[in-house]
Amino acid sequence: MKKANVLPAMCSYLLVALLIASAANGRQVDQEAREILDATGVKGGFVVHIGCGDGRLTAALHTNDSYMVHGLDKDVKNLEEARKHIFSLDLYGQVSVDQQRGKQLPYIDNLINLVVAEDLGEVPMSEVARVLVPGGVAYVKQAGTWQKTVKPRPGEIDEWTHYLYDATGNAVSHDTVVGPPRRMQWVGSPKWARSHEHSASLNALVAANGRIFYIMDEGPRDSIQLPPKWFLTARDAFNGTGSLEASVAAVVQPSVPAQERPDAINAPAGGGQG
Repeated sequence: MKKANVLPAMCSYLLVALLIASAANGRQVDQEAREILDATGVKGGFVVHIGCGDGRLTAALHTNDSYMVHGLDKDVKNLEEARKHIFSLDLYGQVSVDQQRGKQLPYIDNLINLVVAEDLGEVPMSEVARVLVPGGVAYVKQAGTWQKTVKPRPGEIDEWTHYLYDATGNAVSHDTVVGPPRRMQWVGSPKWARSHEHSASLNALVAANGRIFYIMDEGPRDSIQLPPKWFLTARDAFNGTGSLEASVAAVVQPSVPAQERPDAINAPAGGGQG
């Protein structure tokens, strides 16, 4: 009888050992992700992990909802494992993975806040720099050591920090990059304004340090006569990832004609990129 009880006991010990090892590995990956984010100084935004493998570090880089993480890997089997892990954490959407193909990264210019890679493979650093936002960071392991590279901010990009450009009240920007739209950079929400017969829902916008800050009426679209819901929102100017949304007191009823509104709510919806 004693011999018969040995096998179940051994199985129980092995299961416990596996659970302990898995938990320890999870804590190690979480610690590595925190160290990467601390070292790079990136506090939210769009993160790309090249060579995501099983997706554990990719998912761990999503330390909170201010991050959106996209993993790339050439191996389809790795992607299957990564997706299983991300789904198990109920993070798919905020964290996702896709197959990497060739030397070009599947992003438009000036979109990514942080690129993490233990091995860039065929991808050149010039391609990494192309997709990074101004001030974005590449964190790449070279010869066994992590190397941090920051993309410089072009002098041609200006800010628009006040109602009339800056504290001087001169509504002329020094930005030479801004111009007529040629393509979509990102699409945010809400998708629909409250009314096209009155003033726009977006009533104020400024840009500074790579962020845009705006006040928008997100009240019901059923009728412009219903009470407004004003929100102050901050987003990354280059990819739209949100870092702040706060309700603010109603400044004005949206059905009031624009010419009768206070200047504070009629700030320009334009200016240079942040």
